[in-house]
Amino acid sequence: MYEYSQAVTLSRRLHADQSRSGADVARSEKKAIMNTSAIGQLPRVEAALSYLEPKSGKPRSLEYAPPPGVLRTTAVHRDHTVTIRDVRPLASALSLDREGFQLVTAASSVGNFYDQEAVQTRYYAEAVSLLEELTAASRVVVFDHTIRRRIPGATDRTTGIPRQPVPRVHNDYTVKSGPQRVRDLLGEDASDLLRRRFSVVNVWRPIRGPVQDAPLAVADAQSVDGDDLVATDLIYPDRTGEIYYVKYNPSHRWFYASAMRQDEVMLIKCFDSADDGRARFVPHSAFVDPTTPAGALPRESIELRTLVFYEE
Repeated sequence: MYEYSQAVTLSRRLHADQSRSGADVARSEKKAIMNTSAIGQLPRVEAALSYLEPKSGKPRSLEYAPPPGVLRTTAVHRDHTVTIRDVRPLASALSLDREGFQLVTAASSVGNFYDQEAVQTRYYAEAVSLLEELTAASRVVVFDHTIRRRIPGATDRTTGIPRQPVPRVHNDYTVKSGPQRVRDLLGEDASDLLRRRFSVVNVWRPIRGPVQDAPLAVADAQSVDGDDLVATDLIYPDRTGEIYYVKYNPSHRWFYASAMRQDEVMLIKCFDSADDGRARFVPHSAFVDPTTPAGALPRESIELRTLVFYEE
């Protein structure tokens, strides 16, 4: 199903100016682009996003084919039509610590992303270098990747079917599962690493571009309230994980990058251990773009999940 796990770790020397904390930087950026009239000038589409309907009890989802008579998920979702703005005109001003996502031009030497060895060696290393450069991290660990290839009408996590784009608003990690991922992957190093700030950053790239089918929408983290996030169990045959599904809030500000190319990546912060005003969680979802031309090729994409550690 084109989903693999392998940890790759590299380190770099911190920039000399990293004595300023990320929180100081965030406080100094009061003129955040997402809070200015510039947002109103962006191109936009109106599209449906699937949000969690509030219910009693903790939702759960089986990440495998359920036995007869068992619901695959107890979560109930409902579509809400929202405005999704094309962030391209303001892409250079985006910040992982403010909006929680960033569009970056970053060509890869990998020509075939279905080549597992090339991805786990060359592409993982490229992602580490990119995140080190952009975040001044002291350590970056790539711990898995997923390839998604949309097949109309297919159900995700079905035997023999590639992983499908996720058409529900979600965030990959929670206040519980973010630190747990460090413990699961890094063993005896985890306790020391968890004393410092770290984040989980997804590196999302089209395999074939430009993306016109099932593009990725991301929410400005500053528009998301903590009460919007609902912890949900993901039950696998051998473990239980936890993600956030998201309740509808009309205050959410949604963005996408139109016609993303293969030489571009969207960085998405799915967790930050710092709770000081910096972006912590970025809900995201695939969506049906009403402007998609007839005959557009089904979306193919690859996402890397990384742990990013800082000397804070």
